[in-house]
Parts: sequence; C-alpha cells; structure tokens
Amino acid sequence: MDFGSHRLHPACAPEILADIRALLGDDLLDRPRHGRIHLRGRWIHFPLKPLDLMLRLPPAFALGAAADFARKILPPAPRDDASESFASVLLRGLGATICRDFYFPYARKIWGRAPEELSAIQARRRVQAGSPAKLAIKVLSALPGVKRKGFGRFYYPRHGYGQIARRYYESARDRGAEFLFGASMQEVHVLPGGGCRVAYKLGEEPRSIEADHVWSTIPVTLLARSLRPAAPAEVLEATQRIRFRGMILIYLVLAQKRFTEFDAHYFPETEVPITRMSEPRNYSMVESPDDRTVLCAELPCSPGDDHWNMSDEALGRVVQEALANLGLPVRSAVRQVVTRRLPQAYPIYERGYEVHFERIDRWLEGVPNVLTLGRQGLFAHDNTHHTLAMAYAAADCIDAQGRFDRERWAAHRKAFESHVVED
Repeated sequence: MDFGSHRLHPACAPEILADIRALLGDDLLDRPRHGRIHLRGRWIHFPLKPLDLMLRLPPAFALGAAADFARKILPPAPRDDASESFASVLLRGLGATICRDFYFPYARKIWGRAPEELSAIQARRRVQAGSPAKLAIKVLSALPGVKRKGFGRFYYPRHGYGQIARRYYESARDRGAEFLFGASMQEVHVLPGGGCRVAYKLGEEPRSIEADHVWSTIPVTLLARSLRPAAPAEVLEATQRIRFRGMILIYLVLAQKRFTEFDAHYFPETEVPITRMSEPRNYSMVESPDDRTVLCAELPCSPGDDHWNMSDEALGRVVQEALANLGLPVRSAVRQVVTRRLPQAYPIYERGYEVHFERIDRWLEGVPNVLTLGRQGLFAHDNTHHTLAMAYAAADCIDAQGRFDRERWAAHRKAFESHVVED
C-alpha cells in the first residue's frame, strides 16, 4: 500500500526518469489517469475532459464560471502586492464560482486555514491553472491532435509507489551505502575542526556518528532546533512561527475485488472530511487477489485534534459515512481498518510565513557542512519528481574531493522556486 495517492508525473526530469527506468525496467508502467471530482452533487472526470464538462458540469456552476471568465476581458483593478493572499490571487485569476465551489473549500480542508489567511505564494505554487486562459489550455489539451505528450498519463511501479524508493535504496546499498532504519535523531553537533557529529538512538541505545556532511530531509524547524551550538534566539522563535499540516491515511480493506473503476476521487466539499480517496490496485491494474481491495482515504487534520485522537475503527466509520453520503456506500464486509498518522504532511504557507522561513534558512546557509532539502526540509509543497530533482542537485554540488559548492547550490535553489505542483 502507498502512503496516500502517488504518481510519477511525465514532467519528471529526463535524466531522473532514465535512472528510474533503469532501476525498475518493465515494472515502471505507463498508465492513463482515470479519476473524478465530486462537484455540486455531480461527478466530473479528472483530468478535465471537454466532452465530460459539457455533459456533466452543473448548469449553475457552468453559467457562473462563464460569467466570471467574461469579466476577465475588463482591465484588472490596481493591486497592492503586500495585501495579496491565496484568496485574492485566485479570485482575480479564476473568478468567484470556481473559487467558491472548489479551491476555497479544498484549501480550508488541506491547510486548515481560511483562504484569506494563506499566502499568495501558496496559490502560485499550488494551482497550475490560475487563469481562464491556463484552465482552457489545460482542458483543451485533452483533445486529440492538441494533446501534449504525457497529458492525462502517469508512471507507476507495478508493485506500488514505494518500489521507486526501494530500488534506489537497493542500488545504493549494493554500492556500499549504510542505512540505519528505525534510528531517531537527537542532536547535530557542528565540530570546530570541521564536519559534524550526529547523536541518535537506535531503539533505546544512544549512539553517534561523525560525518563530513549532514544532509537532512526532516522538517526544517526540527533541524534548526536540534543543532549545536544552539541557534540564535530569533531563529528558534521563527521555528515556532511556521507550521505543517498533519494528515491521517485511513485504509479500508474490503472483501471485494474492486470498489470502483477510478484510481482517485477528489472531494472539495467542506461537509466531506476527507480530501481524496484512492484505490491503489487501479493504479497498476493488478488482478489479484480476487477477494479484497483497499481504499486509502486522506484526512487532513492537526495533531491533537478530534480526528487525530480517534480510534482506527472510528476513523473507518468516518470514511464509510462520507462515502455513503456521496452515493458510494461500502456494501461489502470491511475486513480491517489501518491508519497512518503523518504529523508534518503539508507546509502551511500562512501570510507572512516567508519572513520566518527566510530567517531560519539564512541562518542554516551559514552552518558549515549542514544542508536541508526536500519537502519538509525546504518547506516546499511539491511532487516526488521535484524532491528527486533536489536530491540530484545536491549530489551535483559535491566535487571529487568531497567539497560542497554553496554557490552552485544557490543557483539550484533559484530553479526550485519555479516548481508548481502537478495535480
């Protein structure tokens, strides 16, 4: 089972995709996307298709969106960039109808904040189709003769998304890399003579290891608090001012071969607590076993809130009730409910967050031999292919003598700013 719904997008850098192909061979499948969104009581195919939109889009929604788009021909009103937010950027770009019925309720569920409280950066990095023109291009891209290569398709490993990480691990292990699974990092000591000493626990046993370089993908806030000598007070204060959103993955093991034909369902409505549900077997179209399938529902929440503290059985009932209310009742026996709680699933780009992140980031840039990267490490809401690009970029900055080129890394960091999440 995957940790949520994952796909390898065709936008993956060619050299990275070539490595993954070499590692997985025929196990890397090229699959068509086949999901749907529940919107105003109707199901719309996702990715969006022109004919499906014509036949299934709720009339009131279609008329409202058309009127919003028509108003875009008027000159835009002057704006003050300092007052911009997730809400203002999308309202200006897409209009009230799409924002009200899709993006705004979805944002409230994913990040636990009102759209007006989120930074404009969240809109620019999270929403690909942020204008009528971009949305039209996205929809028309599904038409034969217009469709770009890879549109509406994705790569997926035959044995689940974790097969990518497993093959990287096996390849590195076979070349002599050592892995310490189940270790709990405690502190990172920057040594006066160069290098670092990492204090960690393996089980209950305290251990340490010395290294020339420490590269971290844990949340940047935790890394900053774990460094010794300790960070300045203003940096430690900043680590309390940027936040991550948690998520519970709720797996229902059903006594039937397949629940639906769709790989993923999206639920923007606020009255539905889950944001997305995937059926992993439909990603790779495995045909066995015949007597069970698994649903994976994603429930954003915060550690310590009501959902976070529910039992697995209660969370299973939350999912079943939501599906029943959407006209997708679970009719077969539920053999098992399993959950995974992810305390730092999504960075929350609250308005003004960048001031606090930059304070942490600037200080870490001055800490020798320590590097932070990845979604949690760079506070970047991104896809797997973006995170892989960060790792490849970091490796590119190490020379033959083992020195890390900070200027080269800074240039890569600029490129990361162009990353936009693929839906």
